[in-house]
Amino acid sequence: MGGGGRRGGARGLAALGGAGVLLLLAPLVARPAEAGRGRLAGKIALTHGGAPKPDASGVIVYVVGFSEPPPTVIAEMAQKDKAFVPGLLAITAGQSVSFPNRDPFFHNVFSLSPPRPFDLGQYTSKSAKVRAFPNPGVVEIYCNIHPEMAATILVLPNRRFARTAADGSFAIEDVPAGAWSAFAFDPYADKPARADVTVRAGEASEPPFAALDETRAPEHLNKFGEKYKDAKGTYGR
Repeated sequence: MGGGGRRGGARGLAALGGAGVLLLLAPLVARPAEAGRGRLAGKIALTHGGAPKPDASGVIVYVVGFSEPPPTVIAEMAQKDKAFVPGLLAITAGQSVSFPNRDPFFHNVFSLSPPRPFDLGQYTSKSAKVRAFPNPGVVEIYCNIHPEMAATILVLPNRRFARTAADGSFAIEDVPAGAWSAFAFDPYADKPARADVTVRAGEASEPPFAALDETRAPEHLNKFGEKYKDAKGTYGR
């Protein structure tokens, strides 16, 4: 899913539909070490306008229903060639993200999403700014200078998530045993695919996901709630 200019739309938590509610409101339990752990593995079928898509890489598959502390490593979403790299990033609530500018011109990274609104201001190449993301949710990321730049950060309640390979396959290791809800998130799809799954210690389970269909390509506004100015100084894309 790497790169910017993919799509816009300040969807926030509404983009997740039921997943957003579950992600924030489902009872979270501490991961019980004595319950054992299992594995989630399977394959996501990805379509575009109903037609099979040959490359199904970049979909984020995640599990909700329990919480885990974030890793200490700082994640990264770079700005390169007027694009965010990666264009879709999954982290754990409480984790920080660095936004390095690797272009030879200014960028202004911002988000208006309720889980983590922020504005990094303009900054030059060879510099980076860091923000912490304490709350689970969907955070849409944009550049206030370049309207083609758009990305998404999924802030999840635990570390049990994975990114699909080109054939749509995925594997999530070390999932605590129990009955959970799994989701597959593609920012182009109207909503994530959901599957309820029971994980048993020492076993592999496959969530029965329905196919994801990419249909979305909405535009977005700048950080002032206005349309971007084009080269002629008028508003529009």
